[in-house]
Amino acid sequence: MTSQLRKERHSVTDLKIHLVCVTKYRRPVLTSESLALIEKSFKEVAKKMDFHIQEFNGESDHIHSIIEFPPKLSISQIVNAVKGVSSRRYGQAGYSKPYGKDALWSPSYFASSIGGAPLEVLKKYIQDQEKPS
Repeated sequence: MTSQLRKERHSVTDLKIHLVCVTKYRRPVLTSESLALIEKSFKEVAKKMDFHIQEFNGESDHIHSIIEFPPKLSISQIVNAVKGVSSRRYGQAGYSKPYGKDALWSPSYFASSIGGAPLEVLKKYIQDQEKPS
């Protein structure tokens, strides 16, 4: 994965997260067709909100994605948007949700920052800065 910097008017950023969403009650309801629909929904939301889905895949009870986003968006805004739209489209396509509930996704999620140098390398870089005299 190459590091593309996002250049905007007053910032240059490289913000990426690994996002994991699980189905409600961790039920194995996802199929390859429904995963394709969910990926399409994620990408439509990404285009509208100006972020990018770099990778997407999943299993029968959860999905993984790598998302590159601008600093103006919070992780919770992104997660709420992609989970809400994908759940709605999933139901509209006629797929069954866990136990007939309204929601496809568990309200929880996992997000972790990725990319860049390891923490120890950054700490060393900061410690080695020359102090002005």
